[in-house]
Amino acid sequence: MDEGQSTEGGGKEFWRVLEELRARLANGAYPLGSTLPAQRALADELGVSRDTVQRALRALAGEGWIESRQGSGSRVVKSPIHLGTPQQETPRVRATLGTFVARAFAQPVVQLDVFTLTSESLDAHIRLQAERVRLGEVRPERIELRMLLPDTSLTLPYPRAKHLAGEGEARPDDGSGPEPGQVAQLNGTLHDRLNDITRRHSISLRSALRDLKTEKLVPSVQVEVRYVPLTPAFKLYLRPGVEALFGPYEVVERSILMDDETEVDAIDVLGLGSTLTRHVNDEGDPDSSGSVFVESMRAWFDSCWNLLARPS
Repeated sequence: MDEGQSTEGGGKEFWRVLEELRARLANGAYPLGSTLPAQRALADELGVSRDTVQRALRALAGEGWIESRQGSGSRVVKSPIHLGTPQQETPRVRATLGTFVARAFAQPVVQLDVFTLTSESLDAHIRLQAERVRLGEVRPERIELRMLLPDTSLTLPYPRAKHLAGEGEARPDDGSGPEPGQVAQLNGTLHDRLNDITRRHSISLRSALRDLKTEKLVPSVQVEVRYVPLTPAFKLYLRPGVEALFGPYEVVERSILMDDETEVDAIDVLGLGSTLTRHVNDEGDPDSSGSVFVESMRAWFDSCWNLLARPS
């Protein structure tokens, strides 16, 4: 996507609205079963055209989060597992990214190590915590974030056009879908789109944290992103020596809305709704399953960071 493009419905405004709605899903502003505000109300609130709102809603519907029906509005049909507030968490296997990040920001020193595909989910929660810092609800003295992302030069197995796993694969019997010669170009466009999403969210969360230092709200902020030649099959969030969140990406079939408003049926992964499990380091029992998992994941992360990764 052209970063300088600003025409409403095609570029920055569409992405801004889509990311805002995704953030609201992530923080529980639109809970499961609720109906989103009317398109006109959203357009007025967000300062965009109704067409831009419609495109963003179609994208969310394609990702499986909402269901839109003529005359009935848009209803939330799938809720991100990793949402919530610190007060909502109860001891259970499933865990929430929101509460995890909130616990980190409640400490004087915020330390986070992250391995993820795009950082899209983390970006939403980092921005929420940045606002809590501005409101004086939390007052960290230092923030340290290390993030590993897949190298942009990798040819990832996702997203890819459905029925088009590789060159030489036969077209569907009905003759639908792109010609075989279009496979590489189409999948290349999908990968470029993924890389653009990754870049925008990593820039966004970097800016959100560094602005806290610029505004003299947090004395020390260190954010470093490195790239590894690995295809993420899972996401990992670590508070080193304390706890870990771990979860596999969900492989799905979905329609991806491109910048030119065409829709591509694709095989992709969804991170926003992936199941996360929490593992806690039990200082009283270093041999407990939680302690072993946290320490082994920390060792894995450090080895990738030091031996495989290249700086951004």
